[in-house]
Amino acid sequence: MKIASFNANGIRPRTEIILNWLNKNSPDILCIQETKVQDPDFPSKPFEEAGYRAVYWGQKTYNGMATLSLIEPQNVRFGFGDGLEDNEARIIAAEVNDVVIVNTYVPQGQKPDSEKFRYKLEWFGRLLNYFQKNFSPDMPLIWLGDLNVAPSHLDVYDPERLYGSVCYHPDEHSALTMVMASFGFTDIYRKHKPNEKAYTFWDYRIPNAVKRGLGWRIDHILATRPMAEKSVKSWIDVEPRLSPKPSDHTFLVAEFQEHN
Repeated sequence: MKIASFNANGIRPRTEIILNWLNKNSPDILCIQETKVQDPDFPSKPFEEAGYRAVYWGQKTYNGMATLSLIEPQNVRFGFGDGLEDNEARIIAAEVNDVVIVNTYVPQGQKPDSEKFRYKLEWFGRLLNYFQKNFSPDMPLIWLGDLNVAPSHLDVYDPERLYGSVCYHPDEHSALTMVMASFGFTDIYRKHKPNEKAYTFWDYRIPNAVKRGLGWRIDHILATRPMAEKSVKSWIDVEPRLSPKPSDHTFLVAEFQEHN
């Protein structure tokens, strides 16, 4: 099974990039974040013509999620279902071939002294409760998406200067570690490339950020033990970030042996 994650930063202007990538790489599943489109306007037809079934949950201008799969996703769930819904389209869970796929777009947090940063930390707490309520660490489960956290010094281009800023802050590291530890999640990219500096996001505002290596690894594919043991490969495809009118993120990919 080949699964990928991509923050599109607007799916409609990025549809051609996504279709070209699907045609070239043929993943079984692609999880997309920041579709920025209401459900009636989601461009499902071109993906269906490419052989993918799409489940999606969107809103106008902000956020928005989609999971594309060659096989019809089952048991699709939207949101936390914790009674504290804030109508932000940030999480879709679905089952594909008996593997649970949890596609998330974690709030960015704006800046560490802001209310949005506190909301981000609370969101991780809600996510932990969501996992504990609905799933088990022994289940084949993949949690992926734009988590808006760079976990280590290898994941940001200037760790000394950036330490303490949003997406590379100790409180975020603790929140991410808390969720990962509770289910024994493995960072699949780091499993296969433990010492490599590599990024999935490059800020538009920095000139030639990709070529200068000024990026962040904030998109992740994490897996419980039953799936982590089956992982065979993971990589970041930088090429789409160099396309005309790209997203500020690119595709992260992981491959797993077929789950039985």
